[in-house]
Amino acid sequence: MSGGEERRDSDDSTAGGTYTLLVELVAPATIEVGALGAHRFDPGVYAYTGSALGAGGFSRVDRHRRTARGDHDVRHWHVDHLLGHPDARIDRVVRSVGADAECAVADRLPAGPVDGFGASDCDCGSHLAASGEGASLDEFAALVREAHEAAVAGTDGSVDVVAGSAEGVNGDGGSASATR
Repeated sequence: MSGGEERRDSDDSTAGGTYTLLVELVAPATIEVGALGAHRFDPGVYAYTGSALGAGGFSRVDRHRRTARGDHDVRHWHVDHLLGHPDARIDRVVRSVGADAECAVADRLPAGPVDGFGASDCDCGSHLAASGEGASLDEFAALVREAHEAAVAGTDGSVDVVAGSAEGVNGDGGSASATR
């Protein structure tokens, strides 16, 4: 990561808050998304925003990582269907630690390709955003981070970025972090 961000060795899995998975899909795919049915996903970058406020906290992100690696076959949530596709990988995770900001973050991101995706328990249109044509992964990641920072402004929450896969954000198994 760049500019003033500190390195972290742990992603504090038991902490709670809100997270956004930055998912890169390298080839077009038609994916059956549970009760939402089959949907076509163009190659590109997607941002799925979820809540990790339960007892396990951010350990939910570890489950998403296992699904994306093919080590977890259960498809319980909408995002499991996307992550379970062999052409999908989690690049990085932006987190609002200590903040319940799921809908506030999702509302600040571009519209997603599937209405109702990840939003069956709220009034949001979707918790899956698409980067759109021409946007790089890093540009979209910056937009996601800005959405998290705006959502936690004026709270005790902090925003950080952690590894999306076993290789880590920086390719060395580590993670990067910066707080507001």
